[in-house]
Amino acid sequence: MKSFEYSRAADVSDAVRLSGTTMGRFIAGGTNLLDLMKLEVETPDGLIDISRLPLKDITVEDDGRLRIGALVANSDLAADERVRRDYPVLSRALLAGASGQLRNKATTGGNLLQRTRCYYFYDTTAPCNKREPGSGCGAIGGFNRIHAILGASDKCIATHPSDMAVAMRALGAIVETRKTDGSTSEIPIEDFHRLPGETPEIETVLEPGELITAVLLPKPVGGVQIYRKVRDRASYAFALVSVAAVIRMEGGKIAEARLAFGGLAHKPWRDPAVERALVGQAPSKELFAKAADILLTDAKGQGENDFKIPLTRRTLAAVLREATTEGASS
Repeated sequence: MKSFEYSRAADVSDAVRLSGTTMGRFIAGGTNLLDLMKLEVETPDGLIDISRLPLKDITVEDDGRLRIGALVANSDLAADERVRRDYPVLSRALLAGASGQLRNKATTGGNLLQRTRCYYFYDTTAPCNKREPGSGCGAIGGFNRIHAILGASDKCIATHPSDMAVAMRALGAIVETRKTDGSTSEIPIEDFHRLPGETPEIETVLEPGELITAVLLPKPVGGVQIYRKVRDRASYAFALVSVAAVIRMEGGKIAEARLAFGGLAHKPWRDPAVERALVGQAPSKELFAKAADILLTDAKGQGENDFKIPLTRRTLAAVLREATTEGASS
């Protein structure tokens, strides 16, 4: 591990000030960043410890939105009574990720910012445009079983690893930040993560030194909420395909559909065209197949991960069947 300068932020203003003077990285739980530093995938000149900042509360806003502090631990968020009652898809997604020990340390803000688990990104002897821009993408033509089938580019086919972010995408969360000039920003989660394009090393729209301070969830959306994660083993494994679904039924038809997908792209994936195709329709095998056709119109396998296309079809159909059956009977 490369040596670095350590600073502890006294408050949020101090944290963004330090980031502007040291060009350091923020650290709280450190469950991903420290691993990357040990491998020298990341070699920051400094670390700014924000773990003691007052960003650990979950509160209800006057307008009914739920504010989740950026330093709320994943385990605390999953166990919160309001989250379990009003946003169960989020609680289930959190519990599907990592291990109990990691969830106790990992934070809400850090979870959003965790980096891909692409093998070539972690191997400093391999080409990786995300780690070393211009060096190439070893996964293209290489071992790419876990890689993207949607939204990829010829520069990068990595996927985003977060389960939590997939559920937040389905819920329509907003990421609140503080910039180095002291101003604040609210970023819709659909705009927060970037597709790789020509610059896969730039993963979010955050400016240098910008700090996540909270995540805002909309007023409770109701409906049947499901998170299904398909992976190689029952725990401590990243998604090959995951689906976060919020489905509301009225009169035997789908009145509202929110669907987000993990394991398929460089960011949590949501396709409004899929949701529009479902709304107003009675559930059927044919309808679910049509939704999958729309979702996978531009899907492209890379060889080892071709299986993800039929797997996504089956997973989406299973989730929709479960959600609409439960919704019709409630």
